[in-house]
Amino acid sequence: MKQQRRLADNIRWARTPARWVLTSSLIAGLLLITSYGYSGVGSSEQDESLLHPSKVHGRVSALTRRHLGRYHYQPRAIDDELSRQMFSDYLENLDPSKAYFLASDIEYFRRNELQLDDFLRRDDASPAFDIFNVYRQRVKQRMAHVQELLQGEFSFDVDESLVIDREDAHWSVNEQELNDYWRKRIKNDWLRLRLADKEPEDIRTTLTTRYEELQRRIDELDGNDIFQLYLNSYLSAVEPHTSYLSPRSSDNFEIAMSLSFEGIGALLGTEGEYTIIRSIVPGGPAEMDKRLQPGDRIVGVGQGPDGEIVDVVGWRVDDVVDLIRGEKDSVVVLDTLPEDSGLQGPTEMIDLVRNEIQLEEQAARAEVIDVPDFDAAGNERKIRIGMIDLPTFYIDFDAYASNKPNYRSSTRDVRKLINRLKQEGITGLVIDLRNNGGGSLLEATTMSGLFIDQGPVVQVRDSQKRVDVQEDNIPGMAWDGPLVVLVNRYSASASEIFAAAMQDYGRALIVGEPTFGKGTVQNLLDLDARNPDREQRHGQLKLTMAQFFRIDGGSTQNRGVIPDIRLPSAGDPQDFGESSLDNALPWTRIEPADYQASNHLQQLLARALSNAEQRMHSDQEFKYLFDDIAEYERNIERKSVSLLETSRREEMDAAEQRRLERREMRDRLLSSVVRTPLNPPEEALVTNDDGADADDDDEQADTDQADDQPDVYLEESARVLADIILLQRENRTLVAVPQLETSHTTADIIRPEQALSERPEG
Repeated sequence: MKQQRRLADNIRWARTPARWVLTSSLIAGLLLITSYGYSGVGSSEQDESLLHPSKVHGRVSALTRRHLGRYHYQPRAIDDELSRQMFSDYLENLDPSKAYFLASDIEYFRRNELQLDDFLRRDDASPAFDIFNVYRQRVKQRMAHVQELLQGEFSFDVDESLVIDREDAHWSVNEQELNDYWRKRIKNDWLRLRLADKEPEDIRTTLTTRYEELQRRIDELDGNDIFQLYLNSYLSAVEPHTSYLSPRSSDNFEIAMSLSFEGIGALLGTEGEYTIIRSIVPGGPAEMDKRLQPGDRIVGVGQGPDGEIVDVVGWRVDDVVDLIRGEKDSVVVLDTLPEDSGLQGPTEMIDLVRNEIQLEEQAARAEVIDVPDFDAAGNERKIRIGMIDLPTFYIDFDAYASNKPNYRSSTRDVRKLINRLKQEGITGLVIDLRNNGGGSLLEATTMSGLFIDQGPVVQVRDSQKRVDVQEDNIPGMAWDGPLVVLVNRYSASASEIFAAAMQDYGRALIVGEPTFGKGTVQNLLDLDARNPDREQRHGQLKLTMAQFFRIDGGSTQNRGVIPDIRLPSAGDPQDFGESSLDNALPWTRIEPADYQASNHLQQLLARALSNAEQRMHSDQEFKYLFDDIAEYERNIERKSVSLLETSRREEMDAAEQRRLERREMRDRLLSSVVRTPLNPPEEALVTNDDGADADDDDEQADTDQADDQPDVYLEESARVLADIILLQRENRTLVAVPQLETSHTTADIIRPEQALSERPEG
């Protein structure tokens, strides 16, 4: 499955509390359950085992077509071209690796390739069920063959390889060809476990259980599951953020939502037969631990430090969630395939303590970064840079709607932090929006108002082409000094609105990667709202109903926000984000809003960019970053994996050696870095960030060292801002700027509740 599905959508665009932002990601994960999570076996030999569409499915189809035509921002005609895409998407969703169907099956199915639009107009899903019934039979045959393979032996001194990227592979012309693919696939499964030092009988038991579980899970699929898969093939052919939730998926929604607050804080989806990390919830155990990352695959789950690891390859995502969830303060162990290691492994064990995700941990945080500067005599002095990390645009909407005076919001918290940072003597400010998937449009607007005097922030156009301009009407600015906004490819929606406004006004330099490019608005429609029969439920529909536009008239859709200074990152930006999604709405523009921009920062941009490029070519951390990018791209471009054990072990040993060498080098570099609390008590010993004594045991020291790894993107943003400040000062030259390469960061976390009391709005 394509990597662009990592980032989930926001489903409400105005007056939206933070909880809805998180739950929207969970919806996206649930929508993928049937689309990509089932690869098991069933039986279609007897007529009574065949699945058929129901009358309810016909009613849901009719309601869906009606709502799309009436409310969708850009509905699509139901014609042969849509039928062709539905056909292709449905087959890809069922068999993305071309591991089950034969070429003869596909040829037989093609009789309906240009007829699905006609069936859709009749609200008849029978072709999709016919295809699925054949799929179940083919999976059953494959699983029987797998069990035969597992009773034999494999030779790992044969120089052969397994094609792991089968997107462009042809459908197997006969069973012999398919059998050879499965022999290599099972051999690779065995080799991965062998490389993890598993005993042969343990490997045989693990893989036997894995594929038996696949068969059991395919048997559990019912008509609603197949209908959801079929209907989403239609909806994804219209637009990628429009989708359907079956009644069961709708029921799982509340369970999944509670897991986002009580568990490990990771949103799960599926990719082929793997459960994959879609995103990390800010403030949760996974985010605090840092080891689990979006794109990582979960292959096993264990309970407690010594619990048995249950193989979960091929499981439904909701069943994997059931294993991961548990009581607060209990330990869950995840056996993962890190994204950057590819499917060839090795795996990594990650133990996490389950916990509730506190609002305080999701709230904005700040720190001070001291960047060295040198006067004309060569004497060192500091440029103090403030940094505010904003994980999401949040608001306690219930309190806000009730006119409670002290409601919690990201804008209020950031205002407090700015006041506190001013006390610390900062001369520049970085707003860190990396991995911020969005949130409340209201907050994006009011947050922008902290950095502009008054004026428009974003334009919203609905399906009737009516444009609503969201404005900041409160005079005054909380911060009028130099500003940088740090973004990456996972900065989306409200983050893009804020970053675009700062760029259009000339208030900030944007640093980092191009953002995700999601410039559309979704709402949930309950198909049961007027349905009196609660026994025959219909589910929910998520519809794209509006589009965001910048105040300069351009859209954030598809292109995202392009940084003024781009930092190196892995992969082609076109392979990520909205632009890589099939049927994404195109970039377009409308009339600009009435606003006044400044070009002051643009006049300094060329020299700041030159300084940044010099650091990228000389700084050790950038060298490591370029090495990581090269390794990542080699793994992504790899179409096959060796099944020769000596070759695989050499790769593992080389990767481990690189890791150890880098850690030793970083330990030497970090020895000169001092992290100092802003207000340390006079009697305190030298401490680490959590207050533990500096002479704590070695294990704690190792953990702290790992947590204190340099953040090259953040530190470079601070250096860019320092350059801007130097350029703005009278009678200063750029002679001292290259020495910023050797700067060290001192920082302390500031939380809103520690800051000065909030000033009145405006």
